[in-house]
This record gives sequence, structure tokens and C-alpha cells, in this order.
Amino acid sequence: MKERLALAGKVVNMVTRRNPLFDTATTLGKILGFLGVSAICGVLVAGLLVPAAAVSGSAASGSIQFFDTLPAELQVNPPSQATTILAADGSQIASIYSENRTRVSLDQMSPFIKDAIVSVEDSRFYEHGGIDATGIMRAIVSTARGQKQGASTITQQYVNNVINESLVSQNKGADVKLNGVNKGVGDKLREMKLSIALEKKFSKQQILEGYLNIVFFNKDAYGIEAASRLFFSTSAKDLTLPQAALLAGVVNSPSYYDPVTNPDHAKQRRDLVLGLMLDQGKIKKADYDAAIATPVTTKVTQPRQGCPYSATAAYFCDYVLHLLYNNPAYGATIDDRVNRVSRGGLTIQTTLDPKAQAVAQAQVDASAGANPDKWGASLVSVQPGTGKIISMAQNTVWLPADGKFQAEQNFNVDKLDANGNDLNGLGGFQPGSTMKPFTFAEWLNEGKSMNTVLDGTVRRYPQNFPWKNTCPTPTVGWYDSTNGTHDLQNAEGGYYKPMTVVDGLANSINTMTFATAARVDLCGIQKIVDAVGIHGGLPDASNPNPKVPMTTLGNLIGSTQTAPLTMASAFATFANNGTYCEPIAITSVTDQTGAKLPAQSTSCRSAVTPEVAHGVAYAMQEVLNKGSGSLIQPRISTKTNFPIAGKTGTNDSNGSTWVAGYTSGLATATWFGDPLGSQNRAGQNVTINGKFYQGIDGYMIAGPQFANYMLQVAPTYGTNPFPAPPSNLLDPPGFKPSTPSTTTPGNTSPSTQPSSNGNGNGNGNGNKNG
Repeated sequence: MKERLALAGKVVNMVTRRNPLFDTATTLGKILGFLGVSAICGVLVAGLLVPAAAVSGSAASGSIQFFDTLPAELQVNPPSQATTILAADGSQIASIYSENRTRVSLDQMSPFIKDAIVSVEDSRFYEHGGIDATGIMRAIVSTARGQKQGASTITQQYVNNVINESLVSQNKGADVKLNGVNKGVGDKLREMKLSIALEKKFSKQQILEGYLNIVFFNKDAYGIEAASRLFFSTSAKDLTLPQAALLAGVVNSPSYYDPVTNPDHAKQRRDLVLGLMLDQGKIKKADYDAAIATPVTTKVTQPRQGCPYSATAAYFCDYVLHLLYNNPAYGATIDDRVNRVSRGGLTIQTTLDPKAQAVAQAQVDASAGANPDKWGASLVSVQPGTGKIISMAQNTVWLPADGKFQAEQNFNVDKLDANGNDLNGLGGFQPGSTMKPFTFAEWLNEGKSMNTVLDGTVRRYPQNFPWKNTCPTPTVGWYDSTNGTHDLQNAEGGYYKPMTVVDGLANSINTMTFATAARVDLCGIQKIVDAVGIHGGLPDASNPNPKVPMTTLGNLIGSTQTAPLTMASAFATFANNGTYCEPIAITSVTDQTGAKLPAQSTSCRSAVTPEVAHGVAYAMQEVLNKGSGSLIQPRISTKTNFPIAGKTGTNDSNGSTWVAGYTSGLATATWFGDPLGSQNRAGQNVTINGKFYQGIDGYMIAGPQFANYMLQVAPTYGTNPFPAPPSNLLDPPGFKPSTPSTTTPGNTSPSTQPSSNGNGNGNGNGNKNG
């Protein structure tokens, strides 16, 4: 025993002599002196401060050297906080977090919680210098009696939480040390030294504030503000005495003292805290009596974490997250980026207009009604000139709900920008005849008049047809078959006839689109398609930006899967005098310190000349005035007092139908069809929302979505007249059909009605018009 007492004394003397930190009444030197008073304390001091092998004087000296090498500085970074995604008006779209925490200053906390936590966790908090000699002695004696009792001060607990929080933020959760579980003597020594150093650097108020913001209360509540909101639906500032005492008691064992699952345990602990507060003079007897008499009641507000809980824009929210997850500026790996977002307390300001979003959601929800057959509807709009995404909606719910069409996939964006696994190739849909305006644009780009008359009777283009293609592409597709089954098809027989190029576009005549393409450079069409941002919606690592190749001629009328956001942005080019702007969703990102992080900014480029853009706008107004779009109900061209342009589209199976269009201030793409079956489910002979359809066309369901939305939202964003195209693009050269030398005539019977079908994917399976 004397040898061990000597060892303890040697430890005390060496520590005091070699480290200037230990020269006050609150230092480790004094604690060791206190512990060396009796034989039992001497034995336990050696066990506490010296590794198990230290049973000699040389071992004790090694322990002192070990202690001296421990770090005396603690990097105190802000703890993990929730990231908030905001709409353009500042309203919250969603909260994203790994730990639900909202940091608040000490003056935003009830004085009851400050007094309660000190009373129960560290009554001498304001007296010690980081470690508490009395507490350690009490713990040693209790341990000797076979009773477990902690001795960590609030400062030590804070140090431990800061260290663990740092490890978790670095994806090193396996290295986290918990009191009484996997913490050794070395860990405890390190914690003590850091606590002493921390007390020299920060005030008691700063340490208490940090502790109350970092401490764990529940898997859904880290820090006092989150705990107050979880258990009582109030703020930390407004906690009552009974509530504060209860939460102070929870810290000791959050599961055992959970007031929801274990209210009796919680009450016992709360009453203990109240008794300590009374004994320490923190509250008066009358306050104690009233608090003790208060039953344990909770008013739980369960946090809604993540985009699926967004009430207004779950899929837009997920798109925003993927923009950050795919951005190397937020971390070297995807795990690093997810960690940065979920723990970084970011504030992400987006472009979403909540009022426009509400209208968009109402429209897509109404399209299919109860929807037992799970038809999909989507709508996305962007602002010409800025690329800002104004709304993004679809007729599904993210989380399973009775009677609702549940889907995690975003119908409006590319696969890489959407959540979930690839569900039968989601990442857009065949755009059908919404691709036709780009062939028309190249016609104008080559200086040709839109009133030129071409031969719309030609259904077949043989393999040796002299297509013009100045791009370095090895092959050009063709349309030909020996039995006629692959002939170009129009939706109605009356449209196989000569007509002007503008009428061909307005009525979405497939044979006219090919007749137009046969007289321009296919390379020019490709350049326009690329310039307005159109690309395939299924990129991968080997092909991150797949093109929509015009040399496979079916793409003249939309056979490559393309996302609605892509189409809305492309059409916005024509509204913006020929200047294409990349779509953006994020205007600013700041971290919890207020520092700005990389966001998106408007990025535009010239795609077509203003003259061509004005000519396309002229033609697509005709689509809605007298062409395939004139069948949309409500008839948008007559309901508005502002100019609007648009194009319908439908693929061969009627399983993908569209309307894309714009005013001067807003461009929108709406889609309706089969989102879950690789577009193999035909939209033919089907009943949707109580109405039978022999074949769904663009104007039928996607059309009303577009019309009702634009009628309500477009005026907010500007509806100025479109500039008139130059006269050379309007003047007819005279009625003289130009017919290729290698053609096969088709039906030329007249018709006075606009084409009623929308689309055609040009894949050789009987294309229709849109």
C-alpha cells in the first residue's frame, strides 16, 4: 500500500512540476493531491491516471510523458445542423439532416434549462476549471462501493461530444468513444487535458451554450431547440420549469428517460432534477411544489426530414439535392457531398415559385383523377432569359399513400438528376412532334420562306435518296420498305397533299416534316438541336451528354427519350430571341457561418438568330390558332389576350403525349402518358378519368394541363407580343410544289380540318402527326 501511495505522490509531483496548467485549486494537480489523501484513493488514482502496466516508478514517469504529449487544443467546429431548402420567396421547401439540430444562442434558451442542466449534470460547473475534484472523488468512492457514478463535468461532456461529432462528420463513426463503453484511460486523460485547455479559451457561458446545442436527446433531436420542438412543440426559449427539468433529465439516458415511451421514468428523473434545483437555490419551494404536481405531458411534433416530406415540391427538392450531389465542389466523392449537405447547415435558395407550383400541381393531379392504371402527368416551366425553373410537378406521391400513385422517380429530368433506381429507363420520354420546330428552324435559317409550298404526298425516301449532310457523320438514315408497312404515316388521310411549310408545321404533318428536311442540311438541324440544349435523358459514365442525332431521321419527329425540362428550356430559346439559357434551380448556397458556397448562375448562348426565333414563334402561334393545338380545351389561343406559341406531340403508341410552348416570359412543357413501362403500354382504347380514348393525343390531356397553367401563371412573367419575322421568311415564292425526283406519291385527298393526332417518333412503325 505504501508503495502505491508513493507512486500516487510521484505522479502528483511530476505532473505539477512539468506542466504549468496544474497550479490552481481547479487543476489536475490539486485533484491528484486530493486523491492522495488516503490509501484507497492512492490506489485508485494510480488506476485512473496510469496505464495498467504502470506498476513501477519508471512506468509512472512514462505515463507523465504520455500525458504531456496529449493535445491541449480542441478544434471546436459548429456541430452538424440541418440544411434548409427554400423557394424563391423564402418559404421552406424541405429540411435535410443527419442530425436534427437547430443551433440557438444562450439568450434564446429558457433560464430554467440552463439552471436545470447545471444542477443535475455538474453542480460545480461555475466553480471548477474543467474537471471536478469532488466529482471524481465521489465517483471513486461510489465505484469502491460497487455503485457506478459518473464524474464528467459539463466541459468534459462537451469535449467528448465535440470529438465524436468531428469523427462522425468525417465518416469515422466507428471511432466514436462513449463513456463507460469503449473509453480507456488514455481517452479519459485526453478529455481531461482538453477540458482544462477549453476552459482557458472559452467562457462558461460559451461552453454551456455549445453543450446545450450539441448534446443528444433523441434520434430525432440533437440540441435543446430540436428537443423542445420534438417533445413539446415549443422553442427552447419558452420551456417551462417542468419541461426544462424533464429535458435536463433525459440527457442522462435518452432512451430510458424518454417521456413518450417511458413517462414514469421521465417523471422520476424530472422530479430528481427539480429537487436538485431546489437544494441548490435555483428555484423556490413554491415553484418546486407546482412543478412536482405537474403531470408529464408531451405534445410531439415529429420532424419531417427530407424531400419526400415536402408539402409542395418533393421532386424539385430531390432535383436540387442531386445538383449538389453531382457537383465536385461539394466533395471529392458522393459520400462526401451527401455528408456536406446533410450535416453542413446549408441554406439553399432556389428558383421555385410556390404560387406557380401550386397551379402546376393542381393541373397534373386533375389529369388522370383517381388513376388506378397509373398514368403519368408532369409539368415543368422555365423563365426565358434566365433559365430559372419556376415550377416542376407530377401526379405522384413520393411516400406510399392509400389510393395514390406512388413513385420516387422524377418524370421531368434526366436520369442522373433524379432519385431512385432506373425504372425501365426513366429519364424522359419520346418527345414526338415537339421535335418538328427544329427542322422548321433550319429551313428559316437557310433563308427559305415559310410559305414555300412542298409536296406532302411523299411517303417513302429510298436508301439512295440524296440527303444533304455536311456534318462528319458516316451514315444518314432513310425511310423505305419493300411492302409499304414502313411508309411515313400521317394521322389523317386528307393531309397527303402539297402545302406550305408553315401549314405543315401548324398541322404537324409528318410527310411535310420530311419534305422540309429533304431540302435543308441535316447538319444544320443537328446544330440547332444541340444549340438549344436538347439531349437524350439517359446519360451514363461513358456518354454523359448523349445527343439526339438527326442523321437517324426518325428523330425529326422525336424517337429519342428526352426529359420535359430539356424541352421547356429548348422552347424558351425561341421566346428569348434565339438565346438559349441553361436551366438553373439554385440561386445561392450559404453554410452555417454565412459563407457563400458554389451555386448556379444564368448561363446563356446564342443558338439561332433572332430572325429565326421570330419566325418559329410566328409558326407556333399558328399551331394554336388553326393547327393541331387549336383542339386544346380550353382553347388557349382564344382565351388569352396575349400571344402564345406552342407545339403538340405524340409518339406512335400514344403512350407519350406532349404540349410544349411559351409566352415572352414563360416556357412550359407538359407531358402525359405511361411512365412505368418503357413506353410500351399503348395509350389506345383506354379510359382515363372516366373518359374513353381511342388514342390519346397531345392536345387531349397534356393540352389542358398546358392551357390551364399558362392562363393562370403566364401573365405574372410577361406576355409581350412576339416580334414579327422578317418579310423574306414570310413572302411566298409562288405556288409551285417542289418534289424530289425519287418519291412515291401517296394519298392527296383534301381536308379542311386540323390534324387531330399529335406525335410520331419516326421509328418506322407507322408515324403519326402531332
